[in-house]
Amino acid sequence: MSSDSERFAEAEDGGPQPEKHCGHGRGGMGEEVKRKEDQRFITGRGNYVDDIKKPGMLHCELVRSPHAHARIEDIDKSRALDVDGVVAVLTAEDLLEYDLATMPTLMDDTQDVLVNDKVKFQSQEVAAVIATDRYTAKDGAEKVVVDYDVLDPVVDAEKALEDDAPLIRDDIEGQEDNHCLDWETGDEEATAEVFDDAPVTVKEQMLYQRLHPAPIETCGAVGDFDPGKDKLTVHMTSQAPHIHRTLFSQVSGIPEHKVRIVSPDVGGGFGNKVPIYPGYVVAAAASYVLEQPVKWVEERSENIQSTGFARDYDMQGELAATEDGEILAVRTDVLADHGAYNAVAQPSKFPAGFFNIFTGSYDVDTAYGTLTAAYTNTAPGGVAYRCSFRVTEAVYLIERMVKVLADELEMDPAEIRRKNFIQPDQFPYESPTGWNYDSGDYEKALDKALEMADYDDYREEQQRRIEEDADKLLGIGISSFTEVVGAGPGKTCDIAGVEMFDSAEIRVHPTGNATVRVGVQTQGQGHETTFAQIVAEELGMNVDDITVEHGDTDTDPYGLGTYGSRSTPVAGAAAAVASRKVREKAKAIAANELEAAEADITWDRESGEFHVAGAPDRSISITEIAAGAYMNKPAGEDPGLEAVNYYDPPEMTYPFGSYIVIVEIDRETGEVEFEKFVAVDDCGNRINPMIIEGQIHGGLAQGIGTAMMEHVTFDDNGNVTGGDFMNYLLPTSMEIPEFETGHTVTPSPHHPIGAKGVGESPTVGSPPAIVNAVVDAMAHGGISHVEMPMTPDVVWEKLDEAGLATDPADNVALEFDVQSSDEAADD
Repeated sequence: MSSDSERFAEAEDGGPQPEKHCGHGRGGMGEEVKRKEDQRFITGRGNYVDDIKKPGMLHCELVRSPHAHARIEDIDKSRALDVDGVVAVLTAEDLLEYDLATMPTLMDDTQDVLVNDKVKFQSQEVAAVIATDRYTAKDGAEKVVVDYDVLDPVVDAEKALEDDAPLIRDDIEGQEDNHCLDWETGDEEATAEVFDDAPVTVKEQMLYQRLHPAPIETCGAVGDFDPGKDKLTVHMTSQAPHIHRTLFSQVSGIPEHKVRIVSPDVGGGFGNKVPIYPGYVVAAAASYVLEQPVKWVEERSENIQSTGFARDYDMQGELAATEDGEILAVRTDVLADHGAYNAVAQPSKFPAGFFNIFTGSYDVDTAYGTLTAAYTNTAPGGVAYRCSFRVTEAVYLIERMVKVLADELEMDPAEIRRKNFIQPDQFPYESPTGWNYDSGDYEKALDKALEMADYDDYREEQQRRIEEDADKLLGIGISSFTEVVGAGPGKTCDIAGVEMFDSAEIRVHPTGNATVRVGVQTQGQGHETTFAQIVAEELGMNVDDITVEHGDTDTDPYGLGTYGSRSTPVAGAAAAVASRKVREKAKAIAANELEAAEADITWDRESGEFHVAGAPDRSISITEIAAGAYMNKPAGEDPGLEAVNYYDPPEMTYPFGSYIVIVEIDRETGEVEFEKFVAVDDCGNRINPMIIEGQIHGGLAQGIGTAMMEHVTFDDNGNVTGGDFMNYLLPTSMEIPEFETGHTVTPSPHHPIGAKGVGESPTVGSPPAIVNAVVDAMAHGGISHVEMPMTPDVVWEKLDEAGLATDPADNVALEFDVQSSDEAADD
């Protein structure tokens, strides 16, 4: 097929199928091209913020509060200023002179850069020490004396809303309690009527615990103000350089064209590097005042304790259903902990993110959801940690509730899903909470996963172990999830007022090579490869002849950044459309070069060449066309071969998948081991299968960490007890099983290349599958839920509650008695 309007063909079963791209060998869509960027990474030639070195560069260390809630009575800088090498000590009072004491969050709140009156969470920034090197700055920071009047903290959202809770945000005029916001979606009255009349209703309370994205590279910045050019350059760990430039300009008052943000190689982001943090502002402000470069790079404990957390949703889920398992309605109520400031990182018009996709993959007539958010004495956050703005919490809720319903009705959890799936002929499908799903074939993905998992055989094995009272229980968990990604249509999605479009600029040089600049920023997704593949596919070029650039606001077109799986759905579309603009101009040049009418020129995707209709031997490649654009352009055409596109998607995209997890649980220890882990994903048309596979493996590993071990915790005094890698546990290769992956392909009908996005699907879909598996192993004992993280002690307590545990102490005592008898016999 040669026409872009004919991107999809109808298969024999009537479903949409991707156009066959692969096979031409140029590295276009569908080919497993090795990542271009890996050469510099694996040879140690990456360039991260902490690698940035500038002549005369100073270093910044932040003084942080040891208390979660306290008034600042006094800050004594004198001992720090006496340290040899300390250049300056900044407090809020110093920043006030430049109107830099506060900064806006992404959700219309105002956060202290350095605290002037009252600290609101442990490790909040109080002062900044600037010195000639990092170690001297740290020495100086330890000598800053802060006099605190310690106040009672509250670190639990439910307790924060009690009448006698200490008021956290007394800086907000008229604020009399710790209530942050309320939100609702759906039809309350219609949903209530369905629940009143439903033959079956089920309810479950569940916590999606506070997590931290924990990227391998912590946050950092190098501020560099050039007084000669009156220009501020900030190298920073940013997932969204352009919106950060806009916010820097708004905060500082420096004209935006005089601010340059450079995001070099980024060692992981996962949503943690979307917000602006006080350290960024302090480094830039100090450079502006001192007229020297200033570097700030946080330590690991600072990153976990003070930067954007994720999740922390306490959710109640309810389903109404018929006796044969048809889901009639979904209802949910959420209590959200937003920390000390409303600083969630998501589109401005979505205070609960995209949580209202909580009806999931199921055809439900009505639904209703409410949410209340509270301020607490904890770090602010609510970042989209490898998820699309609270979709992870929504998927967890509905996939857990389907399991609860299946157990209540004693139905197979696979069959109850089949009974309720949205069917392929129902797309585009409008959910009861207002989402417009683009395409899907959920049963096909589930069937493939069931086959790969040997589902029926494991069900038989599970029953056998129950009947034989085996030492290890077997559990089988399913998650059939749908995401909403690709934020967003500008009509509904914005960040700080800027509509969430994205961009690509393509320039084909006279020799036939090309430079592609994009508005999104990579943190390991492989943009330099996949965007080159999109352009190679659309222009008939070799992928090796295309260079992709990103992360510099002085050279790249304005874009809203990478998070919420928006790179391929939005910037990937921009790259495809920009390529087609280039191709359209190339057609005119081809006609000129081939001495034919433009109407007679056709584009052949397979060969990557332009042909004269009826004369297939008369053809020309993009390399020859590029030369003609500069050396033999048609009359009336501008020189050059380039184009830019700003893509505002008409709708979002909806990747989906089915995951099946099979676990063994040791009844004596509560230890959970993975027997099998199957993941079937559908991300629409696939650009690079190898990169997709890597993304899925990484996301599944993070999902295991979520389900089994990760949790940011606090004591009653507000101290972060899970604030370092000794206490905040991450999975290692020892905890990660082998994954079996598969895929189906259901293209998005409105996307230029039919792609949907995949980077976050495994983190979204895997936790409910894992929890469902653990619950499934104990369901015959009456267990309906196990809270994450499911550490061995948590699982053992549930086993004990169900009467399924074997007490280790009994076995120790028995062993001791046997040994004593043997000794007696010997005597």
